[in-house]
Amino acid sequence: MLLLLAVLMMALPACRAAAPDGGVVVGAARTDAYLPLLKGKRVALFSNQTGVVGDRHVLDVLLDNGVNVVTIFSPEHGFRGKADAGEKVSSSVDAKTGTPIYSLYGVKGGAPDDEEMSKFDVLVSDIQDVGLRFYTYYITMVRLMDRCAEYGKQMVVLDRPNPNGFYVDGPILDMRFKSGVGSLPIPVVHGMTLGELARMVNGEHWLADGRKCRLKVVTCQGYTHQTRYTLPVPPSPNLPNMKAIYLYPSLCYFEATDVSLGRGTDLPFQQFGHPDMKICSYRFTPESREGAKNPPQLGHTCYGYNLSQLSDSVIWSRGLDLSYLIKAYRMLNVGDKFFTPFFEKLIGVDYVRPLIEMGKSADEIKACWAKDVAKFKKQRRKYLLYKE
Repeated sequence: MLLLLAVLMMALPACRAAAPDGGVVVGAARTDAYLPLLKGKRVALFSNQTGVVGDRHVLDVLLDNGVNVVTIFSPEHGFRGKADAGEKVSSSVDAKTGTPIYSLYGVKGGAPDDEEMSKFDVLVSDIQDVGLRFYTYYITMVRLMDRCAEYGKQMVVLDRPNPNGFYVDGPILDMRFKSGVGSLPIPVVHGMTLGELARMVNGEHWLADGRKCRLKVVTCQGYTHQTRYTLPVPPSPNLPNMKAIYLYPSLCYFEATDVSLGRGTDLPFQQFGHPDMKICSYRFTPESREGAKNPPQLGHTCYGYNLSQLSDSVIWSRGLDLSYLIKAYRMLNVGDKFFTPFFEKLIGVDYVRPLIEMGKSADEIKACWAKDVAKFKKQRRKYLLYKE
């Protein structure tokens, strides 16, 4: 596994160009805080390639400390983090340790069945999220919380920083649009770590039938919500660097259109374009590659914009920015045919599409969810573990 991680990080160097900022110590590195909880227990691990402590995977840390890890639960993209978005990943066995891997993505209900739940006593969750409502890792965590609550089993969350944790933006999900890319009544950019979000799920009674999970969060040290944290490992194939992670809240909506956002290129989530946007001089051509086997506009020359040269400070200042989507909508001039129904699942409400079609600006639309942002920041305050 260490060899695999080394190869992955060499292939995607931009995510390890800088060490994690501010001397942050992730929860998984604080072994004294959680190993005693696991002694003599059968342990299940929810993780993927992001569950690292320095140059070691948390699985190796657990096993080297005598923890009885009986199964691994893997999310979207698989335990190795190489599968396409939405691709079903089969269950398997970890080649290095022989630990069974149970894939949760694509299985019915997205959660362990009764047989799997009977195999462990404690569930350890250690995975790197990026803080967005449509990023599926938190959804899998919540489903695991619900199953643990149903079976009376404890979940231990080894917390990690949220790289988009320094702001809140976007509308709160209208639960009519609940889906596999949005399952909680939270804004698009919620600004919370997974540990904080798990506490909120319990506190707001968001689990089925009002259940409550026996939860222990092992916090990070040296982290606040203003920390600009550089991820040591790419969280998924099409978020290869921090630029993509910062632009993700603003570009993901192109997934609900025919516009390419760079999947199948060297700049996924850092550019956008379409074959009919020929007025633009910048061009790129999506191709089939690992993590993007059949990307939108495969093999077609797309004309558009390269955002990879934008400074981080400019991206941060704009937050969730719909101006890119609006620009493409106006250039293609196809009306409502521009969008698919998936758009409402991503943005989470039904009023944004009509406002774009009415010609409203990104700032005018952002003003419509300002009350949602204020409401949520107040609602979440008692669940925060780190200084705002």
